Amino acid sequence: MAPSVAVVGATGAVGEIIRQVLLEHNFPLRAIKFLASARSTGKVIEYRGKQYPVEPISPEAFVGVDIVLSSTPAAVSRETSPMAAAAGAIVIDNSSAWRMDPDVPLVVPEVNADALRSIPKGIVANPNCSTIQMVVALKPLHDLARIKRVVVATYQASSGKGAKGLFEFDRQINALGRGEKVPAVTAHAAQLAGNVLPHDWKLGDDGYSEEEIKMIKETKKIMGDDSIQVSPTTARVPVRVGHSEAINLEFERPISPEQAREALRKAPGVVVLDDYVKGEVPLPLNSAGRDEVFVGRIRRDPTVPHGLNLWVVADNLRKGAATNAVQIAEVLVERGWLPRR
Repeated sequence: MAPSVAVVGATGAVGEIIRQVLLEHNFPLRAIKFLASARSTGKVIEYRGKQYPVEPISPEAFVGVDIVLSSTPAAVSRETSPMAAAAGAIVIDNSSAWRMDPDVPLVVPEVNADALRSIPKGIVANPNCSTIQMVVALKPLHDLARIKRVVVATYQASSGKGAKGLFEFDRQINALGRGEKVPAVTAHAAQLAGNVLPHDWKLGDDGYSEEEIKMIKETKKIMGDDSIQVSPTTARVPVRVGHSEAINLEFERPISPEQAREALRKAPGVVVLDDYVKGEVPLPLNSAGRDEVFVGRIRRDPTVPHGLNLWVVADNLRKGAATNAVQIAEVLVERGWLPRR
């Protein structure tokens, strides 16, 4: 039987795209409902030609629901995701609240779908956007030559801050275009238009941002290999949608650019664009609205015995959030791993 689905945080930026992806993927469901905070209650969402009133989040709202696709702040998620799981649902949670819980699988379907065999708390964590696209590119190369070390610099879009980030960025662009003073900054750490921000996240330990720490810890958990060393630097750039990453890899075994291209071309969810002369390279502008991870600029690193450099791009709102969550749900349905009621 097709599952009953609830989308939590349905009126937010990621919640809206989850609805789009469900439609585009023709996700099988027998019923759907949309939940959000009290301030959104009463709004109406159209899905497959039918009108659905947005409902408040409550224990009763999850009764009879099989899959919850949740995109709320971590503080909200810590309360609502266990609530939904207690009602018998499998919750696919897009917040940072559960990612490092040892009893919660952290899943990118192209990399570790088998982790979904065991979901002790009824919660599956959707990884951080910058981590998702990176590990999709890393997995086939790790299988081929075993990665020892990752040095990554990210170039992350304004939409990583949600709708409020995009609204602020667009206002800045418009103000500059009219020759006006840029409005006061409230979403990003500083003016983003015409700028690059290496400090657009909360500060964590040892001078690293929380975003950088997520990439370190999440990569090890998803790849199932604590020996992989990750050295990240994250930055926000004046792009609306699409995160880019410059990735340097050191391997245990020899691997050539040609071998890497072949492995990546065969990998699920990856598109190789690697013809520099023709201008066929991954660009965030071209990744917008796409579910794949784009990889190019594959070249040897001459400073280590077994090293490669890559350029990796993906739509942070889709593969980096909504699409990955829906793909997790698809695996659960296709493999029959949903609990039987």
